Amino acid sequence: MKVIIVDDEPKAITLISSYLSHFSDFELVQTFRNGLKALEFLNTNAVDVIFLDINMPHLSGLSISKMIPKDTAIVFTTAYAEYAVESYTINAFDYLLKPISLERFSKTISKLTAKFNTKNTIVPVNTESKTIFIKSGLVTHQVALQDISYLEKDGNYIYYVTADTKIMARETIAEALQNLTGDFIQIQKSYIVNFKKIETIETDFITIRANKLPIGSQYKNKLISKMNSEH
Repeated sequence: MKVIIVDDEPKAITLISSYLSHFSDFELVQTFRNGLKALEFLNTNAVDVIFLDINMPHLSGLSISKMIPKDTAIVFTTAYAEYAVESYTINAFDYLLKPISLERFSKTISKLTAKFNTKNTIVPVNTESKTIFIKSGLVTHQVALQDISYLEKDGNYIYYVTADTKIMARETIAEALQNLTGDFIQIQKSYIVNFKKIETIETDFITIRANKLPIGSQYKNKLISKMNSEH
């Protein structure tokens, strides 16, 4: 499981990092002392767990929690017990009161392990029928991959666009790519397209069903390689 730590106190980051080192199933991929930097990272990187300090300057942990994918488990950390009630209204996975003991931290890890073991028993993509399950609010849609024309990111949401509809899901580009087949390719920071749906390719954009989608300069070589591999 991929983990990040967001806390403005270096000692707190060091302590949680040292605790995490005891649990091989958890990979600490990054730490942040600035909430805005953490949000920037999450915009293009999917993680499973965030240890998030509540009381931080400029942008509080409670504010940050409202801007990250809902599937991410949030473990709030703080020295102020009065924040506990509010943190649980945001559907926090757990709440750790500083100073955090290894014993209490271990209980959180056990709960996280149980949560993700259960989650992993659900296969998001049906490889036989080539469908994907897209969670949009309280509704989950089953959509054939071949029916998806492209995906468009807009803030914290991604729109799955088919010939008939647009389905909105709260997830990152990285999370979306994990559930897509090799027919899908990212052409710009906000667009993933179904290569088989492309009608025309020009210098700076492609066309799918009369929609002109921009090609980012850093993605052009990947698109060209995909074109060459298909011939």
